[in-house]
Amino acid sequence: MTNPPERLLWIDNTEVDSSTRQRFSTVNPATGETLARVAEAEAADVDRAVRSARAAQPGWAALSGVERGRLLARAATAVRGHRDELARLECLDGGKPIAETPEADVDSAADCLEYFAGQAASLQGEYQEVAGGFFYTRPEPLGVCGGIGAWNYPLQIAAWKAAPALAAGNTMVFKPAELTPLSGLRLAEIFAEAGLPAGVFNVIQGAAETGQALTGHPDVDKISLTGEVGTGKAVMRAAADSLKAVTMELGGKSPLIVFDDASLEDAVSGALLGNFYTQGEICTNGTRVYVHEHIMDAFIERVIDRTRQLRVGDPADPATDVGALISPAHRDRVLDFIARGEAEGAERLIGGEPVSVPGCDGGTFISPAVFRVADDRCVIAREEIFGPVMSILPFADEADVIARANNSPYGLAGGVFTADLQRAHRVAAALKAGVVWINHYNLTPIEMPFGGVGQSGIGRENSRRALDHYTQLKSVFVASGGVDAPY
Repeated sequence: MTNPPERLLWIDNTEVDSSTRQRFSTVNPATGETLARVAEAEAADVDRAVRSARAAQPGWAALSGVERGRLLARAATAVRGHRDELARLECLDGGKPIAETPEADVDSAADCLEYFAGQAASLQGEYQEVAGGFFYTRPEPLGVCGGIGAWNYPLQIAAWKAAPALAAGNTMVFKPAELTPLSGLRLAEIFAEAGLPAGVFNVIQGAAETGQALTGHPDVDKISLTGEVGTGKAVMRAAADSLKAVTMELGGKSPLIVFDDASLEDAVSGALLGNFYTQGEICTNGTRVYVHEHIMDAFIERVIDRTRQLRVGDPADPATDVGALISPAHRDRVLDFIARGEAEGAERLIGGEPVSVPGCDGGTFISPAVFRVADDRCVIAREEIFGPVMSILPFADEADVIARANNSPYGLAGGVFTADLQRAHRVAAALKAGVVWINHYNLTPIEMPFGGVGQSGIGRENSRRALDHYTQLKSVFVASGGVDAPY
């Protein structure tokens, strides 16, 4: 693209330039082509966005839940109306196959907005009689919430953060990931078209410094981050200065356990979904696949056969199964993990090589890799790779595999494949994880709480539980008689 378009900040329902007029490029990882030149927010711009959100918050909170819900419902309808446009935008900016983005990105965002539109009017407190009178509680908004997104599901994450925050009466300043800044800005425009008042949802683009300015701003009441563990720790440290509320959805190295009575085809399907969807760039992915030794050979044979059929190609082609990794630096990082895994004795069974795709000369493609790993201490079975790399490890005993699965600082997700439902529930209870799937993998319905334990995060997104993280409880005591003072 000879003269890529410029995209600015979004404050008060208007595109505005940054104070320094600095720009950064957002690039199509499948081609290396610059998609747009994006305004980079400085601290002064962050302050401007926060002041806008602060000014808008009392009026937004004063609306009834029904009125806020009605506007979010309009926004959900508008997102669905722009489905093809948004799906293509996520494909171009993130390198994700167009076969995925309409459902996994756009529909998921619309579902979230629709769900919390319905929940907005249901926020309520409780009443209880006590000695000397009664009390009631009021769930009240926190105020201004900062949202920091990740690059793997930019539109979905923007909705996952905005919908419960706005439903509860908060306003939001959202910073998309610098590698995928376009859909968050487009969502803000759609919100405005749907009738959301100015200042309710502002967008500031930029790199780590922009996020730091948002996290450290004294007039931001809460930060919700999706990102990696190191970023989460830095955000918590910064938030501590003003005792901001925080919720964090961070990384993972999730176990997927396949027992010998499981449906082989379903288990293989779950392992493929849990490793190669979105090029493996999913935090919940079950990248440690523990397979019972009785079915190990059959499982590996079927995984290799089906992996060989996956098509690595142009993300804009509906026939593509595996698109481009997000950047050259991330591609090189994944390739380095593959090399280190082999050096530590892991057996590469298929894939793990750079791929040239016709028409995508500047693309960052890697063929899906499958390893047989004998030692849980191997780097590719221990560290989060965030790429299409599956490690298959044998086990013989239920108690042993649970102990191995839990031997990780992470605790985001896990999976169990078995025909024995008593065992399925027993293992699910024993796994240290925020989300466990039984006989499936990576389904995230908006009605189900989502989040991790350990170094995988704090708090929950989605479901009514998310509203707990965007409200604060006020107790009001009402006396039934006079004051009997001892003075």
